[in-house]
Amino acid sequence: MPRSREGNGIADLLLGRPLTSAQAMQEKTGVLTGVALLGLDALSSAAYGPEAALTVLRPLGAGGLWLLFPITVAIVGLLMVVAGSYAQTSAAYPSGGGAYTVARQNLGRGAGLLAATALMLDYLLNVAVGLSAGTGALVSALPALRPHTLPITLGLLALLTLVNLRGVSEAGAVFVVPTWFFITSLSVVLAVGLFKLATGDATPVQQPPPLAVPTASLGAWLVIRAFASGCTAMTGVEAISNAVPIFRDPSIRRARVTLGIIVGILVTMLLGIALLCRAYGVGATDPDGANYQTVLSQLIAAVMGRGVFYYVAMAAILCVLALSANTSYAGFPLVCQVLARERYLPPGFAHRGRRLALSRGILTLSGLAALLLIICKGITDRLIPLFAIGALMAFTLSQAGMVVHWSRHREEGWRWRRTLNGAGAVMTALTLVIVGVSKFMHGGWAAFVLVPMGLVVLSRVHAAYTRTRQATELKRPVRLTPPSPRVAVVPVDRWSHASETALRFALELSDDVRAVHICSGDTDEAALDSQWQHFVQGPLLEAGRAPPPLVHVGSPYRALVWPLVDYLDALLAEVPGRTVAIVMPELLERHWYRAMLYGRRSELLRSALLLSGERRLVVVSVPWYLRTEAHPEPHSAWAAPGHPEDG
Repeated sequence: MPRSREGNGIADLLLGRPLTSAQAMQEKTGVLTGVALLGLDALSSAAYGPEAALTVLRPLGAGGLWLLFPITVAIVGLLMVVAGSYAQTSAAYPSGGGAYTVARQNLGRGAGLLAATALMLDYLLNVAVGLSAGTGALVSALPALRPHTLPITLGLLALLTLVNLRGVSEAGAVFVVPTWFFITSLSVVLAVGLFKLATGDATPVQQPPPLAVPTASLGAWLVIRAFASGCTAMTGVEAISNAVPIFRDPSIRRARVTLGIIVGILVTMLLGIALLCRAYGVGATDPDGANYQTVLSQLIAAVMGRGVFYYVAMAAILCVLALSANTSYAGFPLVCQVLARERYLPPGFAHRGRRLALSRGILTLSGLAALLLIICKGITDRLIPLFAIGALMAFTLSQAGMVVHWSRHREEGWRWRRTLNGAGAVMTALTLVIVGVSKFMHGGWAAFVLVPMGLVVLSRVHAAYTRTRQATELKRPVRLTPPSPRVAVVPVDRWSHASETALRFALELSDDVRAVHICSGDTDEAALDSQWQHFVQGPLLEAGRAPPPLVHVGSPYRALVWPLVDYLDALLAEVPGRTVAIVMPELLERHWYRAMLYGRRSELLRSALLLSGERRLVVVSVPWYLRTEAHPEPHSAWAAPGHPEDG
């Protein structure tokens, strides 16, 4: 008989009706939805990558705008190398896991865990940075909302969590329109801006607030820091290799096409924004200042004016920045799933929820992101120093692992592939050093604390599961011993439906049944004795069966657990070699808010007995479900005629 779905109305409304495992194929994605699901992180970095570089260049004033384009060209070159490497990774390791799987199989366990920790840190920061940047775009357009920055950011996080818990197909459907809307809007801005630049009509418009007054001279260290901050535009390209399994067949080809589209659009946006910022005199503003405006807000206003299109484009940017965190919701749970299968995380991270989503990973990511946003008060600039370090660490380990992979698997073209991966590993490692050094004193040090902490947690979890497996592993046939009669003990608080249900089961389980009542002063023992004699002993004697005795155990300090444990210790000594089964009556209420009224004494007692360490002690729970409606009672299987049951 199928289970009733009564009471699931709210869950169905919020999360959708549950999906069966057979419906997993409909949760796969194609190229267009793949761009929306997995490309938002990379594409949205066009909104904050150039701004991060310009923020570092602010002390140069207008002179800093001329450096943005060559810095962006260097970032784009590195991005192309990394993207080419990940296209190979997707084909070589289509089962997912990305940098973790590559490093684990080619560089060893330690490198794999380092890559996994770096990936998870990157995904976590992507959620926080994406949402805070999206809120920054909103308050740029509507300054009156600035005091509510953090609540708005947390609200967007809750909405994003809910959408992802509904599954891949619904998340893809939600994100496709905003993604392509963003791409179209920004493409129009770039096309119009470049046309004006080509026709000589791109005159710099001094939008409030004005550029900062130069306070520093050009130096190599300043350029290096700007390059390091601009490298945040590279994050997100790794998501495809981590999530190849979510694509429909042929999954590898679809994943590589999706990666190519994402990188092509991102490169075009980065170069176009860098060129137009210089042409229109658009620079970064103080994120803590009263007149803060994002670079894209200023650029769109300079190119298109502050008309209807400005607000439409800003709405598109807000949507994509806020939704860019969705890339993490596709990648983070998959990395957790791979780690859980290898027992570096609890098994629950490998199990799919009601909508075939990896719910445990989604909720964990949301919880950590909320904590990080609260700490940083939702300000993007406070999160940027941490951002690129995890991604660059994963890039380096992944490409180094692919160098070893091609050395072991000498397929056609392996030499040039190994050369490409080797060059990428060297370049990203060098960039990681630059980013780490330049951002260390500005908050980047936290990444070098969080990554080792993650390594320790994963290693400890794995060690715990390894110890448990070794302790429980059995490599011998079942050991047979002669059966011995059991002793059944039924704790009785009062004569009730729950007590009767447990007693009936105990009488089926054993011929030697003992009922035990703990005398804590809350019950009238004389009344209980009278009920026992009338409702239990009499009917059983008339039915020709030996009635179980009712034993009263004193409890001078009104404790429940320890007097029963002492009684059981004495009973175990009395019946050496025999198993004692404690048959626990449990009154259950299916509504949680009503169940709170009845306490948890049975759970406390069961836990204490199970943790006693006595191997001859077995605890059996016998439920009796409380019904609020009137219902007829069945007759007892052992009650004699003329003695109907009475609760």
